[in-house]
Amino acid sequence: MHNDRTITEARLRRVLDERIRPAVYPESVPLDVSVWHAPGEPVPVEEGIAAEGAPIAVGAQWGPAWGTSWFTVSGTVPREWAGRTVEALLDLGFDENMAGFQCEGLVYRPDGSPVKGLNPRNQWVRIGEKVAGGERVLLHVEAASNPVILDYHPFRPTELGDRETADATPRYRLVRMDLAVFDRTVWELVQDLEVLEQLMTELSVDSPRRWEVLRAVERALDALDLQDVGGTADRARGELTGVLSAPAHASAHRISAVGHAHIDSAWLWPLRETVRKVARTTSNMTALLEDEPEFVYAMSQAQQFAWIKEHRPEVYARVKKAVADGRFVPVGGMWVESDTNMPGAEALARQFVHGKRFFLEEFGIETEEVWLPDSFGYSAALPQLVRLAGAKWFLTQKISWSRTNKFPHHTFWWEGLDGTRVFTHFPPIDTYNAQLSGQELAHAVRNFQEKGGATRSLAPTGWGDGGGGTTREMLARAKRLADLEGSARVVFEKPSAFFEKAHAEYAHAPVWAGELYLELHRATLTSQARTKQGNRRSEHLLREAELWAATAAVRAGAPYPYERLDRLWKTVLLHQFHDILPGTSIAWVHREAAQTYAEVAAELESVIGEALAALTGAGPGGNGPDGGTVVFNAAPHGRGGVPALGAVPDGTPAGAAPRTAEREGGGYVLDNGLLRVGIDGRGLVVSVYDHVSGREAVAPGGAANLLQLHQDFPTMWDAWDVDHFYRNTVTDLTDVERLEAVDGGVAVRVVRRFGASRVEQRIALPAGERRLDVATEVDWRETEKFLKAAFALDVHTDRVAAETQFGHLYRPAHTNTGWDAAKFEACAHRFVHLEEPGWGVALVNDSTYGYDVTRAVRAEGGGTTTTVRLSLLRAPRFPDPRTDQGVHRFRYALVPGASVGDAVREGYRINLPERRVSGSVGVEPLVSVDDDAVVVSAVKLADDGSGDVVVRLYESRGGRARARLAAGFAVGAVSVCDLLERPTGSLTAEDGSVALALRPFEIVTLRLTRA
Repeated sequence: MHNDRTITEARLRRVLDERIRPAVYPESVPLDVSVWHAPGEPVPVEEGIAAEGAPIAVGAQWGPAWGTSWFTVSGTVPREWAGRTVEALLDLGFDENMAGFQCEGLVYRPDGSPVKGLNPRNQWVRIGEKVAGGERVLLHVEAASNPVILDYHPFRPTELGDRETADATPRYRLVRMDLAVFDRTVWELVQDLEVLEQLMTELSVDSPRRWEVLRAVERALDALDLQDVGGTADRARGELTGVLSAPAHASAHRISAVGHAHIDSAWLWPLRETVRKVARTTSNMTALLEDEPEFVYAMSQAQQFAWIKEHRPEVYARVKKAVADGRFVPVGGMWVESDTNMPGAEALARQFVHGKRFFLEEFGIETEEVWLPDSFGYSAALPQLVRLAGAKWFLTQKISWSRTNKFPHHTFWWEGLDGTRVFTHFPPIDTYNAQLSGQELAHAVRNFQEKGGATRSLAPTGWGDGGGGTTREMLARAKRLADLEGSARVVFEKPSAFFEKAHAEYAHAPVWAGELYLELHRATLTSQARTKQGNRRSEHLLREAELWAATAAVRAGAPYPYERLDRLWKTVLLHQFHDILPGTSIAWVHREAAQTYAEVAAELESVIGEALAALTGAGPGGNGPDGGTVVFNAAPHGRGGVPALGAVPDGTPAGAAPRTAEREGGGYVLDNGLLRVGIDGRGLVVSVYDHVSGREAVAPGGAANLLQLHQDFPTMWDAWDVDHFYRNTVTDLTDVERLEAVDGGVAVRVVRRFGASRVEQRIALPAGERRLDVATEVDWRETEKFLKAAFALDVHTDRVAAETQFGHLYRPAHTNTGWDAAKFEACAHRFVHLEEPGWGVALVNDSTYGYDVTRAVRAEGGGTTTTVRLSLLRAPRFPDPRTDQGVHRFRYALVPGASVGDAVREGYRINLPERRVSGSVGVEPLVSVDDDAVVVSAVKLADDGSGDVVVRLYESRGGRARARLAAGFAVGAVSVCDLLERPTGSLTAEDGSVALALRPFEIVTLRLTRA
């Protein structure tokens, strides 16, 4: 019997490949083809269609990297084909194994209306169901010759990732341009046999069902005349009717399929190409929706809808109609599928604000599911933001990529850092590009970890990244698998329908508390430092622009720049996409990102400058009425006599100037009366003594601000990954080229060289501050290296607090379990804080995200040393071969004796430096809070143009807080709102202030109506 099985399976594969599949298109005639190559960037559709092309033959080469070619195909349907189904087969030179990562096309009619996309798994265009014969065929194909950059074995550095460095060699060859007869019966036979073949493969060898299917397949093959496949296909299908109609068991797992095409908003292609990828895919999917009444397609990322609305209005019209019909389903409720580790608090909130609002305004739809299948881990702040945005479900897939530990749930309640829970699903099919193959479905059933409690899972189905989305073959499989013995049941339905059913049957699902940490792609916290700095700087400039513009509108009647802020926010949110901000895109993307961030900064500085001028009465040149200076503080805490969110005339006396003396044995000692810092002859900080507590911060024999260099060559995914073995070798950068006191003796300058690189640091103690500042400039010329700044601290602790959005979370400083050890590189925003009871240390920064922490036995005296390291720079060569080459500047600071509250304050301070503007009159804050634990994260005018003042604040220390928010203007009413500024409740204002009681890490949005 074993021999019978293997022979039948081998026979089936050969007959399918050599006889049945070729018979799907039994007759064909060539089309005439001409081509026009656009000279440069893509041109408008009307220009491409009108261009005069030159003849080109099948077999000819075309398409340099990133080029666009317009093919015109024409021909006549043979009269003898009358009554038959005819399709055009347009193969641009596709490799079916690289769907979404190579050339693509969009087919247009002569009037410029789109037909469908062309992709490796989708090369057909329907000409007619029952043709009359003699019809004239004329189609235009906008073909993009995007180069194949992704090569898994191994990743190879390539210059193809930027049009400025790519060569002009044609990369593709036309394979087929034909009109062909489509034999529906043969095509259906192919689908029957593929489903049964895949089912057999997954059933046990001893399963009676497997043998039942095998014998039916044998009968079908026997019934087929291999010299007349079309004439005998229906007879062969008849032999399969019985096995295809046998119903699934009552206990069969239920899979909700949803059409899907995960399209990275930039990755191995630039942003402009994503616009076209989205147009191709949505053209495909709207066409498929018209052909398949049971099909449902879901698409996330409001930005992608906005792109086709702006650039392809004819495609967008089809999308809007399909959305109105309820079958093209917007999901996600975010502007893009962003990274969620690194975006700041307000930025992550605004992802929901702008995404949800777009879907409401365009379609009248309140999206309820957050859809992030591919982001590289998920912040513990997300559950609260999901609920505050009016959503209630969460979907991810990426956690299946974790290398060390298998995540224990597929359907569960996810609890965020404030205690908010959101019902979450993690598809056990382990892909967001499902094909509904037998192997995938069987894996989903075996893998599903909620057996006995739940029976349902979801399968995002379709080719992504320009692969064209769901295909008619996938839908054919779903129809056969709707109720088939031996398989899970499959039905296409909306994600909301799945979540409603899953929640109803499994309301008491288990709970996972804290972040969803991806045990992979940890280097995304460091790669492409310029992009990360651009993001951090933009976020804080946006805060200032909103704050000062709102203050100027209320205080001075200045116009509020609604449109500019809306546009700039969307630009920053776009660049938080999970392959841009993490630094994993091609050089072209990051080159453009740097330019964009510079433009964003310049415009925001203009907005801020206009607002400050209105507040101080300064003219266009910034000259105040009397030549004085006003100090503005956009931070949420007062400092140096300047109130939070306000301004005062300059003149606050500074603290005692630091004293600098030469250190015995070489180096310098800095002392400002609060801290005494020893810098040895190597330029290393070997002592930071806290006068206030009488405590030394640096571990005995250790050093702070020690730059360390590692070899960095992961096993795969160069820009994405850092593997644990990178720690096996390390070079301490202790050679010093120059060491000197500067700035009148209040700072120390250290210059080092290593490899082909140079680093210069300025180490200073600011007057009156319990803080050691380090300004670093690196001319980075290394490859496949990792640069860290290490601080060996005399603190015994088993955990470290790292700032995340709207709070902080604790991560282990030990490696007790595999879960602990896997977090060897993690994310922090503005601070990392560690402490023993009664005394702690904070490390704050202005632009880095990655950090690591280790503990070691002290060389003398017992106890342990805790070393915290900031990750500064990497140098991977794929997909950008010159990642981060050039000059970088970082600022970070060590704060001994710091509480978590101090860490919050100092983190904001280093990211929001004071501004000094000509003038003489202070500016009273629009709002103030009487408890420093309650942090104001945004002050702005309401987005609806009403003039209401919107304030968002949060409890920052992880405890309960009672505070009073006071308004610096007459208040008529106070509403509690969701993130979209929609009222959910009201509060009573007394004498212009409101009493608040906040839970740990609770976020509150208030809308203050001016009286």
